[in-house]
Amino acid sequence: MVVVGAGMAGVQTAVALREQGFKGTVTLIGAEPHQPYDRPPLSKAVLLGKAEDSAFEVDFESLGVELRLGCAALGVRPAAHELDTEAGPVPYDVLVLATGAEPITLPGTEGVPGVHLLRTLDDAERLRPVLAEQHEIVVVGAGWIGAEFATAARAAGCAVTVVEAADRPLAGALPAEVAAPMTAWYAESGATLRTHARVERVEPGAVVLADGTRLPAGAVVVGIGARPATGWLAGSGIELGAHGEIVADARLLTSVEDVYAVGDCASFPSARYGERLLVHHWDNALQGPRTVAANIMGETPTEYDPVPYFWSEQFGRFVQYAGHHAAADRLVWRGDPAGPAWTVCWLRADRLVSLLAVGRPRDLAQGRRLIEAGRRMDARALADPGRPLKDAVAE
Repeated sequence: MVVVGAGMAGVQTAVALREQGFKGTVTLIGAEPHQPYDRPPLSKAVLLGKAEDSAFEVDFESLGVELRLGCAALGVRPAAHELDTEAGPVPYDVLVLATGAEPITLPGTEGVPGVHLLRTLDDAERLRPVLAEQHEIVVVGAGWIGAEFATAARAAGCAVTVVEAADRPLAGALPAEVAAPMTAWYAESGATLRTHARVERVEPGAVVLADGTRLPAGAVVVGIGARPATGWLAGSGIELGAHGEIVADARLLTSVEDVYAVGDCASFPSARYGERLLVHHWDNALQGPRTVAANIMGETPTEYDPVPYFWSEQFGRFVQYAGHHAAADRLVWRGDPAGPAWTVCWLRADRLVSLLAVGRPRDLAQGRRLIEAGRRMDARALADPGRPLKDAVAE
């Protein structure tokens, strides 16, 4: 058994295989030299110097998992059942691809000093002294990672300007009416948010916008999205989708025999939502490996169709999201979006399909179970923030 990618999805695949009784060899291959680590703390505790790293608490030796770190995968030759790596070919009986996603770079910034991404432990370590020295920081992109980095930078005492090409934060993730209340969070934290702001170029010490505005920048952090890390699969015959993701089936099997894909690098068909999902979040990398291991080990095919879930800590708020709202036909608010705690629920034919909870973890926990159960909801009762969400089920 060979697993490519030593992040959450890869590590959990190795663990799940052992937990489900796999007795053969398990080899975990990672491109980075570091002991496998968790990524969410990079934008929080590690970045702020509250933790040196976020290594997984997994005893690979006792599990009988061989680690090959600092070894990038270069290609797959399915006919030979071999994985090509920097250290030479590695034969496999079954291969699991868990290479995750890589950040999108800002064109024209290659080689410009002071420009940073935040994806790896090395990225976080390079950014730590930037925060400690309280530089003026420009963040490009007001998505999830941009907001989390801006939160950490403000906590460190830095002056922060966030520039976003769209008209609002989280434009690619949430509808305008839901993202609108989040705009105020930036000013409340002391950060400056500039929307409709396109970057013309980045120079040493400055970001120049398309309208000519020049923003001083001791450091620039780019957070404009991520794409599946699959470029190395060119020529392998493994089917890739429109976003470069590995196209997996409901069992997380790729188009090639004996090759599975899991986590940020793969999409899967969701019967629950009637479309193919590409989920770039931690919980997907945690849950998917159990399905992969079950299909490798089991006699009965197991399908992967989760309720997607993620969380974000930004500007003193705990934001959680469950489900998938693209096909919803109705939106219901619970609470005042100008306040510290509120929830938005999305319905389709009166069934709860998704919700976003700000400072209301009980709503999220109950809502996630209701989505899984496909329960019909009473929209009027749902709109009452003082009523438990589970009590808003239609009779």
